[in-house]
Parts: sequence; structure tokens; C-alpha cells
Amino acid sequence: MDKEPKLNIGAINPYALTETLLGRKIDWSKKSSIKIMEDTLETDYSELFDMKFNSPIYAGLKLNKDNMPEPLKASEIKIRKKEDVETPDISRLKKLSELKKLGVKNLDDVKIKSGLVKRGNLELKLDIPDVNRTLSKSVLSGPLEAIVLNKSGSSKKDWTPPNGVWRDKGDFFNDVVEYSDPIQGSVANCYFIAALNAVAWADPYRIVHRNRATTTGETTRVNAIQFYSKGGSKDAPTKLVEVTDKTIVNASNNNWIYCRSNDNNEIYPALYEKAFAKWITKTNSDKPDITKTAWGNCVKATAQLNNKTPHYFNTNSRTGSELYAIVRGNSAGGKTIHPMTAWTYGSSDKTYTGTNVVASHCYTVLGWTFKNGKKYIVLRNPWGRTEPAGLNTYQGLISFFDESFWRPINTIGNDGVFAIEANSFKTLFAGLGVAK
Repeated sequence: MDKEPKLNIGAINPYALTETLLGRKIDWSKKSSIKIMEDTLETDYSELFDMKFNSPIYAGLKLNKDNMPEPLKASEIKIRKKEDVETPDISRLKKLSELKKLGVKNLDDVKIKSGLVKRGNLELKLDIPDVNRTLSKSVLSGPLEAIVLNKSGSSKKDWTPPNGVWRDKGDFFNDVVEYSDPIQGSVANCYFIAALNAVAWADPYRIVHRNRATTTGETTRVNAIQFYSKGGSKDAPTKLVEVTDKTIVNASNNNWIYCRSNDNNEIYPALYEKAFAKWITKTNSDKPDITKTAWGNCVKATAQLNNKTPHYFNTNSRTGSELYAIVRGNSAGGKTIHPMTAWTYGSSDKTYTGTNVVASHCYTVLGWTFKNGKKYIVLRNPWGRTEPAGLNTYQGLISFFDESFWRPINTIGNDGVFAIEANSFKTLFAGLGVAK
């Protein structure tokens, strides 16, 4: 076991963020939907999942010397003004020398991002930082900043994001708690959603429905959710936190903005996120600032939920087989019985491009499997989608013990669940942990 690392892990769910910024639902099964995401977030899909490309899903973060994320200072974050998006007219560009219109002084200094020969024409995509007015980790539009960071807001007062409203969307839960329930929204708190997912999977009866009805003109349900102090940031004294059933949705279409359940009429994941925000900001308001939950430590967050001891295991000092053995040691019948999570680096020398594994991101560890002579670790992306697929992943059905209660996991569907070969896990992930 290793000492507790200083973690500021966080990647915003780009699917939820795109829908929030556009104010409408999108059918993500269509290929054209990725173009919508690219246009809305002003970033190529191939550059979304690695911090070194300045993707806006890492808004407010930067890479440190250890290749891990850390928060930017408020002074380092720029809110883009309308005039900043204006680009010089180069529609009649005839000579390379005319690139001076874009501030290019020396062509040798211009980095070519990609090139394509098409019907006798060479199409180049150039990286020109001086006129790069797209959204990034440190350059945000006003609406984006208010949704994901709210730097100017106060966490001790009633809070509502732009075009948001607090509404009661359904019941605490509709059936048994399942691994597929919690889905992250438009804030970089993957560490907490992955932790909630880990507890719901390994110890579902800890997700307890405790509520009472109060009457103030109308009947309001109040839920009591327990959190345990584990020290450090994103923490508070041990407390039973009370919140009503009202959660944040888009005022115009009633869609979720932040955490939601895979079951649209179930609200326990959103209520846990709301209660966590209320707890760490030490406010008495029933409208806490959800943006204050951005970035954190998934293993500690798990312990804050189950009151166990966090244990950390870095990957760089262990083999793939040793990491696989750690997961097996905390599992029964292939399924974790102690809640486990794992996190990635902020970037990679080989980059996360093309792997569909997300940098600076926390995942839930669901268990392990051994197929065709290979050792696999089974994980879930808290976005509820985006998983790697290739030679180092297992594509098929994975059954765990007690199938009368736990449904088999299908790693083929696009639901965020995948089984990755242990050595590939070691390469792409920075560490894993358990709270027991």
C-alpha cells in the first residue's frame, strides 16, 4: 500500500456538457452527434480526452511537473468576450506569406496538427496559438464558466446556474441500486460519481433511503445522507446531511444539468451529489453550489461514503499481474466486495488519443475476469459511455456470482463498461484504491 497521493482528478462529461450548453437532448447513437460535440466544445474529438490539448472538459485545471492535474489560479482563467471569437478574413489567401494576417511571423515556427492530400490538394491544419480563440482549460465562455466553475459565486448562499431551476424529478430509487445508475453531469466531479458507483456496486445496501415529509404550504420530502470526515480538502466534519428532493434541471427542457441516474425517474445519484456539495461547502442552503464539487480524490470520496479506511496502490511500481491480484483480493466471484476506484494521468507521452481512455479521470473498478489466457480488470466510466475497444479489451458477457441479483455485464454495448488487459491498465492508469 502507498501513501495518500494529492489528487485533483476531474474531467467533465462532454456529452452532458454539450447538451447543457445547447439546451437540448442529443441522440448520441448517431455518428453526426460527435460533430455537434466538436462544434459546441470547439475541440476535435481526437483531442478531447488528453489535458495537453487544452480540452475544455478540463476547465480550471493545468498539468503539473508530475503529469498530473492541479487547479489553475483564478487569475489564470480568462472569460472569453464576444469580440475574441472574431477571426481575420483569409478567404482569399493566395500566398503562405499572407498568413501574417493571422500573426504568423515565421512559418518554421508553425506546428502542423494534421495534413491530408485530397484530389491533388494538400489540406493542412495549423496550430497558431496567437489566434487560438477556441474554448480551452483556461479560456472559457461566460455560460461555460458559470456552469462548470462559478468562480465569482458564493457557496454559502442559494445558488442556481444559468438557465437552471430546482425541481423534483422523481423517486429516490425505483428498484435495486445498480452499477449502471450514477451518471456524471456537467461538472468535473468524476471522482465522486465513480466513488458513489463503487459503493452502489460493492455495497448497495449502504445507499439507504431515509426521508421524512415536511409541510410548508406543500409536502416536501427531506432526505438524510451520511458523510464521514477523512481530512484534507473536499471534506467536513462527519454529519448527516439533509436535502430535499429538488435537483438542478434545465429550465427550458427539464433535462438534467449535473449528476443523474440511468433511470430518468430515479434521483438518488443527484441527491447524493447535492448533499455532498452541501456538506463540503458547509452551507445550510438546500441549493448548494454543485460546481464546488469539481476535482478530487476518488478513494477518499469512497471512504467518505462508507466510513472505511482508504488504501492506495500506484501503478508505476507494480506489474499488471500485481494490480490484477489487488483487484482479485478485494473481490468475490469476479465482482468487487470492497468499493474500488482507479484514476488516470493528466496526460501521456503516448497520449490518450485513440484509446478512448480519458486522462485526469476516475473510473469505478467493478471486478476482474480471466478470458482466453489473459487477465482483465473490469471498469466503468461514470459518464455511462466512452470505453476503449481493441486488442487489449475483452468484448463479451461477464457474469458475476449471484446472478439472481447482479445482472451480467455486457462489455459490447456503449455504456461505459469495459474489461482492459492488466498490462494495458498499468500503462494507462496512474493508480487504484479501495476503501475497506
